[in-house]
Amino acid sequence: MTGEKNEQEKAEQPLGEEIQTKEQDEGAPEAGPAGEAFEEPDELTALKKEVEALQAKSEEYLDGWQRERAEFANYKKRMEREREQMRENVTGDLIRRYLEVLDDLERALKNRPQDGEGAAWAEGIDLIYRKLAGILEAEGVELLEAEGKPFDPNLHEAISQEPSDDHESGHVIEVVKNGYRLGDRILRPAMVRVAQ
Repeated sequence: MTGEKNEQEKAEQPLGEEIQTKEQDEGAPEAGPAGEAFEEPDELTALKKEVEALQAKSEEYLDGWQRERAEFANYKKRMEREREQMRENVTGDLIRRYLEVLDDLERALKNRPQDGEGAAWAEGIDLIYRKLAGILEAEGVELLEAEGKPFDPNLHEAISQEPSDDHESGHVIEVVKNGYRLGDRILRPAMVRVAQ
């Protein structure tokens, strides 16, 4: 009996080894035609390439979005500047019309009567003149100081050149019509007489 037992053990042993190797092989990848295992790294590499392509596309979209955003911000700034420029132009044109009225009031006040009913009227005209000058000043309109200053063709318009003992050559003798500025823009240059 012991001989039969040994033979039986020997016969069962290869079968057990076979089962054991089958269990070990189930965890491993299937063998290919040449007996080599399929390589998962190819699939992993393909996925990595796909992720890189998607990241590149994402960066391209982000870059495009950022450029469009910057262009839109520049467009808004440009439109704001143009709107401000247009407002200044319209304001300047409107104010220029009122400067003529201001000139007329100044001329009327130069020869104002000092007594009687004319003096009362002159006070009313002076009040109107000061109100109008205040409104223009509130809008940013500045009077160009010219008398006694050197002649500047950017700020002054010479209507005559005259000899003068009291003024240096090239200096303003008299302002005939006041000049005004709005910000950096000259609304009207001052009309002046200049010393020779």
